[in-house]
Amino acid sequence: MNYIKPQLLERVNTWLTSTFDNDTKAYIKDLIANNTKELEESFYKDLEFGTGGMRGVMGIGTNRINKYTLGKNTQGLSNYLHQQFSGETIKVAIAYDCRHNSQSLAKVVADVFSANNIKVFLFEELRPTPELSFALKHLGCHCGIVLTASHNPPEYNGFKVYWQDGGQLVPPQDAEIISEINRLEYSEIKFDANETLIEIIGENVDDVFITESIKNGSFNTAAEAKENLNIVFTSLHGTSIMAIPETLKRAGYTKLHIVEEQRTPNGDFPTVKSPNPEEPEALKMAVELANKVDGDIVIGTDPDCDRLGVAVRDLNGEMVILNGNQTMILMTDFLLNQWKAAGKIDGNDFIGSTIVSTPMMSVLAKAYDVECKIGLTGFKWIAKMIKDFPELDFIGGGEESFGFMVGDFVRDKDAVTSTLLACEIAAQAKAKGMTMYEKLIDLYLEHGFYKERLVSLTKKGIEGAQEIKQMMIDARENPLQEVNGSKVVRIEDYQLATIKNVLTGEESPTNIPKSNVLIYYTEDGSKIALRPSGTEPKIKFYISVNTTLDNVSDFQATEQKLETKIDAILKDMQLN
Repeated sequence: MNYIKPQLLERVNTWLTSTFDNDTKAYIKDLIANNTKELEESFYKDLEFGTGGMRGVMGIGTNRINKYTLGKNTQGLSNYLHQQFSGETIKVAIAYDCRHNSQSLAKVVADVFSANNIKVFLFEELRPTPELSFALKHLGCHCGIVLTASHNPPEYNGFKVYWQDGGQLVPPQDAEIISEINRLEYSEIKFDANETLIEIIGENVDDVFITESIKNGSFNTAAEAKENLNIVFTSLHGTSIMAIPETLKRAGYTKLHIVEEQRTPNGDFPTVKSPNPEEPEALKMAVELANKVDGDIVIGTDPDCDRLGVAVRDLNGEMVILNGNQTMILMTDFLLNQWKAAGKIDGNDFIGSTIVSTPMMSVLAKAYDVECKIGLTGFKWIAKMIKDFPELDFIGGGEESFGFMVGDFVRDKDAVTSTLLACEIAAQAKAKGMTMYEKLIDLYLEHGFYKERLVSLTKKGIEGAQEIKQMMIDARENPLQEVNGSKVVRIEDYQLATIKNVLTGEESPTNIPKSNVLIYYTEDGSKIALRPSGTEPKIKFYISVNTTLDNVSDFQATEQKLETKIDAILKDMQLN
């Protein structure tokens, strides 16, 4: 028998008791005999909640997504709900995406809630994540769950938890619930469903959700302009096919070309390396279709339909994919302009962004005389802004990772309404003889040319996690003094909750919850952020540079200048 560390063996032996089914125990015994490395990967820790809930590889063990780890989460959550809402009829809503086992795991979660005397609204089949956020509030639920791993590879699944306001868990609920889960033994999970408490929902909620999406995402676009916009759409084998085509149709967009090879939901995502609209390869088939049908705009969404990638025609008429910061800037400026034209900006409004997103969001806010609130990475923090400041009107907000939220009827990034918003912008621009790309250049002319790039390093497994941890330790113990020849003037360390003026040595608090993020600002206006991903085995580097743009004719040369500068920063940091 292979040597197994005593601490690991203790964790493994728990799963060999009568609490667990025979197939699970047989699989573990096989790992003990034949694959101790996989055994260690499966059991060396408990899956943790990150920026987007809990995600992990599906399989057997404490570090895997399975009926027992999700059952334990649900049991702990049930206990917490009864503590918080004693005497009330507690209600939860559950949705799931196209991933393998999502439907069966959703039923496990529903069973455990119902066994704990909690009313469950369970979607009849896969639905977009933003529809769960909407349904939760629409049905007056206390909590909501989505079974999804967003854009992670096919072997992953996950468990997102939403609270009464429709937003994901934030402090103090997250720590309190995690503490409740950690106190539990697996033997305490109640798996025996009370089927009378499980109600199947579907089209009745779909209809209201789509109606509200159109209400929030439509902005007086002429019918002729809508009919003239030639749209190409791909769901990348995900849930958006259940909502976006119908939303666009009802909103009056008649020229919609769907990438048929990617229409059918499929957890293997057979036509892409990664179902992530951040990756240009994911939109390749949609761009090819756009070139065949002379499309004006391409839109692709991730598997659970909370993020969208957008491609538009550049100055040469070629399809180019906008990054998340560019899409966010276009959408935010459009919303601000609409609010201003309607006389709705009154000093009690705000937009939202994140610490690793483009600084141009704050520049836009200042131009329109509204506040820009900046939070940690993850839309749960933007939802928390809305919750914490009910006296203020939320206009819209986004993050660099291709997420955007229009208004507050949904409290998470929402690719359904954002897709409609993107089409409104494109249709109105086309009616004026412009493209979205030209509108973006106009914004650079007015507010400054900001250019960003994300570099991700993947570090899998136990060794990878340790390597990422050490990289962040090294960055703190040996902070950069200059980047690409420009002095570092400010360092924001969100783990220490400090902002340091390097020139004076003065320190001030961040006034944002602690997080493992480090940001450098240089004398020439560059911004470099480092953070481990909260959902994937990656460490991410966010680079932002900027300059002025005086004429449209200078755009391409100026863009190349900024790209070259980013290349030089990456080379200086040994990241390319």
